[in-house]
Amino acid sequence: MSKKQVLHIEIATLDESLAQFAGAWKRAGQGKKVEAYFGVGFESMANLLGMLTPKRWELVERLKKEGAVTVYRLAKLLVRDYKNVHSDVKVLEQLGIIKRDGSKVSVPWDEIEARLRLAA
Repeated sequence: MSKKQVLHIEIATLDESLAQFAGAWKRAGQGKKVEAYFGVGFESMANLLGMLTPKRWELVERLKKEGAVTVYRLAKLLVRDYKNVHSDVKVLEQLGIIKRDGSKVSVPWDEIEARLRLAA
């Protein structure tokens, strides 16, 4: 049985993200097993909410439910303007939240897990 593919979304500074990468690099260099980690980091809650708008999250949920579909079909399913859905797909694809395979887009993750911290 294959392991679940989980995308981690979190609030993290660039320094924190680089430290996490450096730690994994060091463990790999020591011959230790390093688990695959797929993550998208945002510098602030405002940045996260600006990128993952309610309409984009609705798109992700619908796409996960439907499976791989064209952007045109996705726009029809969401009852939204094609141009707006296309723009949202482009942003979500750049973030690594959805993927494109030919003319179809899909959500490759079994789970999307969010970790949000309050600033001290």
